[in-house]
Amino acid sequence: MPFISPTDAPVFELHGAHFTALAAPSRGATENAVWIVTLEPGTLPVTHRLTREETFVCIEGEARAILDGTAIRVTLGSALVVPPHTDFALENPADAPFRAVVVLPVGGQGIVGDQPPFTPPWAQ
Repeated sequence: MPFISPTDAPVFELHGAHFTALAAPSRGATENAVWIVTLEPGTLPVTHRLTREETFVCIEGEARAILDGTAIRVTLGSALVVPPHTDFALENPADAPFRAVVVLPVGGQGIVGDQPPFTPPWAQ
């Protein structure tokens, strides 16, 4: 069984968010990609969609999600399930960092605006 220690996990940045890549096909996973997303205070939302369902579990702080036009407060211990092909954005208007464990099935891709779908590097 593959093991990924925090010191071996690559970190990526995109639109002001930090992604600590844990499980992914390049690290032995075959079903799900898993990472920790960190949004520093003041991180602004970037509206996008996913081709597969994405799940967030808040492990620190709080954030504001905008899911298909509806604002949702994501707080410690809560889970947010984002359906595929649904407009989604996440921001941190709080004074402390927000961190969540995120799960996306292998093969899931992101879509920003009218750009072609892409596989995030932390999920490859």
